[in-house]
Amino acid sequence: MAISLTSHRPGLAVTLKLSAIFLFSMMSALIKATSEDVPAGEAVFFRSFFAIPVILVWIAAKGELRSGLVAHRPMGHFWRGIIGTSAMGLTFAGLGLLPLPEVTAIGYATPIFTLILAAVMLGERIRMIRISAVLIGLVGVMIMVWPRLGGGGGLRDAAALGALFILASTMLRALVQIHIRRMVETERTSAIVFYFSATASVLSLLTLPFGWVLPTGETALLLVLAGIVGGVAQILLTSSYRFGPASMLAPYDYASMLFAILIGYAWFGDVPTLVMLSGAALVIAGNILVIWREHHLGLERARARSVSDPKA
Repeated sequence: MAISLTSHRPGLAVTLKLSAIFLFSMMSALIKATSEDVPAGEAVFFRSFFAIPVILVWIAAKGELRSGLVAHRPMGHFWRGIIGTSAMGLTFAGLGLLPLPEVTAIGYATPIFTLILAAVMLGERIRMIRISAVLIGLVGVMIMVWPRLGGGGGLRDAAALGALFILASTMLRALVQIHIRRMVETERTSAIVFYFSATASVLSLLTLPFGWVLPTGETALLLVLAGIVGGVAQILLTSSYRFGPASMLAPYDYASMLFAILIGYAWFGDVPTLVMLSGAALVIAGNILVIWREHHLGLERARARSVSDPKA
């Protein structure tokens, strides 16, 4: 009889999820702190390469060092690496041009774009509630990015470019989510996590001709820490879903806004604007509407199975 690798421990699940979110916020802050000295492609290398030892230790601790790294669809990992590395590079470039809370807020649009791409690429049906969620979320995105795109001159031009970078990375992350939905049918989570970091490390080297620099000791330390912290955060995030369902944990993603505001203010003096917070609130509202709908669909499917299965 197979032993289940999951258990329902909601307190532990929430603790792991919040810890992961905090560490991801810290990782973003570490990258932002080096953005004036190090180009985005070099930051991608440090973030990816120094996460690999952490990931390998995690896989070994699970006893999956051999089986967990088997790639049944190598090209799937390759394309996930291409898209994910591009998204990471754009995010890191945007972090150097925008306040940390604003980068976090625009990133909340990922589930909205995932819904749109799921309908276009996977043929998933989007009914009125989901359509409403998409529209609410898109309005929120426009509120956040419009002040950045609606003017010219100096800093505003840099901020506009940053907003476009983050918006593009958000769309690419949505594409990654769609791609991973297909990959998990044949690939282990450990393989997906490991090969992404390995692929991103290699792909980032292609940016060497575009201005890599020899970082100072302090900058190098921050970059290495970003890789280690990002690797630990990925493990904690993955582990959280072993102790609680995704639908229960999804709302805790928005704790990242609190962490981003606190870290952004304490480290960089970033103060979120009312316009940004208003747009973020709409995007969050759209996402919560999707979470609520998915929860009810899950209950309906469970009731349907209990009726159709006489053993239930």
